[in-house]
Amino acid sequence: MSRELPTYADVEAAAARLAGHAEITPLRVSPALDARTRAQVFLKCESAQRTGSFKFRGAFNALARLDATERRCGVVAFSSGNHAQAVAHAARLLGMSATLVMPADAPVAKMQATRDQGARVVTYDRYRESREAIAASLAAQQGAMLLPPFDHPDIIAGQGTAAREMLKEIGSLDAMFVPVGGGGLLSGSLIAAAALAPACRLFGVEPETGNDAQRSLRSGALVRIEVPQTIADGAQTQSLGELTFELIRRHAADILTVSDVELIEAMRFLRRELGLVAEPTGCLGLAAVLAAGAKLEGQRIGVILSGGNVDAARLVALLGPVESP
Repeated sequence: MSRELPTYADVEAAAARLAGHAEITPLRVSPALDARTRAQVFLKCESAQRTGSFKFRGAFNALARLDATERRCGVVAFSSGNHAQAVAHAARLLGMSATLVMPADAPVAKMQATRDQGARVVTYDRYRESREAIAASLAAQQGAMLLPPFDHPDIIAGQGTAAREMLKEIGSLDAMFVPVGGGGLLSGSLIAAAALAPACRLFGVEPETGNDAQRSLRSGALVRIEVPQTIADGAQTQSLGELTFELIRRHAADILTVSDVELIEAMRFLRRELGLVAEPTGCLGLAAVLAAGAKLEGQRIGVILSGGNVDAARLVALLGPVESP
């Protein structure tokens, strides 16, 4: 598989491939959010995507490119949850077998949802074992495709279709705030924005305890960290990928960080003001916008809410009782 950086032509091709399979997710606005920031803020709700997150875009795009012989060999992937669900669902739609390597402490709802798609789940200890090594071994044994969660040109191009949709619907923005774990969503968004809204500044947002992307961007070299302790399980990555780092290094305005407390505030804000449920990772961009407040005055702001896969028990544990809007 080519390791060349994907281009906007790849994003457009991914959009065509996804047509009729992926949802065109809604944009939401909030008077309370606009008042707090003195800006016009648009929320791209990827929680409404198939499998509850943006990850379906990249997974389906990558698997749909395989020929019949490659599909018969199946796919192996590794993920803390959302990529696993997306790969499992895309594989089922395309008639493929799927094996997912997931951390033993992954959210129960994400693990069960992956199994419900008919995939085989292999668990590992994220603090002691290498998911990449386990997945590579399984793929070699099975003769299957190994599909990483972010550092793959077809994954990046597929994820870029979310920002493409937003920009085509509402036009140019002054800034966009995008969650970043391994950097697939941010990288794809950077490609789309460079083509459709070149004046738009893109900010990646990650947990403050897992600021490998921020450190990588500012040092100019790929930084790898220990598994971060954060409620944002989808951003417990240890480093960006080679492709995603290069795209972020070239095009991102900056990488910002937020605390778990700020993530909970963002989750509570969405639930109270808009009746939306988002997982902690999905709220990274919004948390940064809420923290910036009136510094964004007068601007048109885009925020990608990347996913909504959080089970009821964890939601109550994080937020406590929340009144309906």
